[in-house]
Amino acid sequence: MAETGTTPRERYRNQVRAEIKQLAWEQIAADGASALSLNAIAKKMGMSGPALYRYFAGRDELITELIRDAYRGLADAFGGAAEEGASLADLARTWRRWALADPQRYFLIYGTPVPGYEAPEEITKIASEIMAVLLAACAQAGGGDPFRQAMAFWTRLHGVLSLELAGHFTGMDMDPDALFEAEIATLG
Repeated sequence: MAETGTTPRERYRNQVRAEIKQLAWEQIAADGASALSLNAIAKKMGMSGPALYRYFAGRDELITELIRDAYRGLADAFGGAAEEGASLADLARTWRRWALADPQRYFLIYGTPVPGYEAPEEITKIASEIMAVLLAACAQAGGGDPFRQAMAFWTRLHGVLSLELAGHFTGMDMDPDALFEAEIATLG
């Protein structure tokens, strides 16, 4: 369905930007975020490097857009779960489903930082939305200081998720689902 209220030029620009982002995600999945190359993306699209700069001012702007999309996706998933009255365990499972569905997005925002990149304030605001949902769920669950509970939840589950997504459980005769559920049980 066509976007309403936009000109054909704006729709074309949005389409090209979306294609650039898709190719960037593919490149990140193959080589990691630090290897992101606008020139390689431009070549794959059949355009010159300088032509691509009409759509993104540079690598950092593209990375910011990708990080924004990733955080927004997780924030929306958390927000939707919270609106449905999700427990801490439900939020944990929501986070894991989101991460397993798109590991490169998870690693872009929770993996090794991209050398030379610093996220703008707008990105940290989206990350704060995620933490606000988690803090509210911890406060509702009771059991002590919501901030400490949220930090324990976040760091322990982040560790398990990162190990799982990086393939560190492969060949260990370990069920990642069972391990994740066991961690949830100890936190809830």
